[in-house]
Amino acid sequence: MMIFVPITTQLKTTNNYIDKMKNHFESRHALGPEEVKEMNTSQLRNKFLIEDLFKEDSVRMTLSHYDRYIAGGVMPVTKSLTISNPENLKAGYFLERRELGIINVAGKGTVIADGIAYELEYKEALYIGQGTKEIVFSSIDSKQPAKFYLNSAPAHRSFPTRKVSRTDAEVVELGSASSSNHRIINKLIVNSILPTCQLQMGMTELKSGSVWNTMPAHVHDRRMEVYFYFEVPEDQSVCHFMGEPEETRHIWIQNEQAVISPNWSIHSGAGTTNYTFIWGMAGENLDYGDMDHCAITELR
Repeated sequence: MMIFVPITTQLKTTNNYIDKMKNHFESRHALGPEEVKEMNTSQLRNKFLIEDLFKEDSVRMTLSHYDRYIAGGVMPVTKSLTISNPENLKAGYFLERRELGIINVAGKGTVIADGIAYELEYKEALYIGQGTKEIVFSSIDSKQPAKFYLNSAPAHRSFPTRKVSRTDAEVVELGSASSSNHRIINKLIVNSILPTCQLQMGMTELKSGSVWNTMPAHVHDRRMEVYFYFEVPEDQSVCHFMGEPEETRHIWIQNEQAVISPNWSIHSGAGTTNYTFIWGMAGENLDYGDMDHCAITELR
């Protein structure tokens, strides 16, 4: 539901103030498969794993030079937060040449985009189009703060901002319990739901007893991808597989961490229990089914 609330009114009712200083921005260069083959565990984690997405009253973003993709997290607790304009982007404001996807992975929160407020429940999404100048994030209840997971990609034109609820999603059921990959795919920000320039986002929920996501694995040379893992119990973990099909590597991931997947790399994971992950991607086309599948028996 779209709620029209001026920013000044929103701040008065929440008794918060906008904090533009709590912004962390990191840039990571792209690497090729030959370089990655030579990396040890620590080097792989430093280049591809995003560990600290959420910190109280902070905006944290990581720019990958694979398709200039940004993944980040916003966690407003005692104040409202806004995205400052990183110097690295050389833009007048954050979305001057970008589009943004948001999925709330915690308590109820509000996102105000150029004066229009959108309330997001747990696992609801919001697409914000290129040209939006001011974005303000806040939590409804500081004791149960929202955690807004962000993905952003370069954009060549503006499309309307739109909220996508769970009931709006395109839902697909795949896999089976016998192969431990029974899962529900929720397509949220995809071209069958709403128009975007290149950004696509969705959420895959694994059924109890299933641990594999995206298996059989695949690559797609036309676009890169970022996986964000959550609903992983504190004493459990997910092993994320990457690399070329014939030269795979792995990274162990904890709850609420993300991993960057180059366009030449597989992206698949197996957990010590079932979990949920958000996939986001950008690149040359908007065809969700554009995948080059890898036979399970050919993985090395």
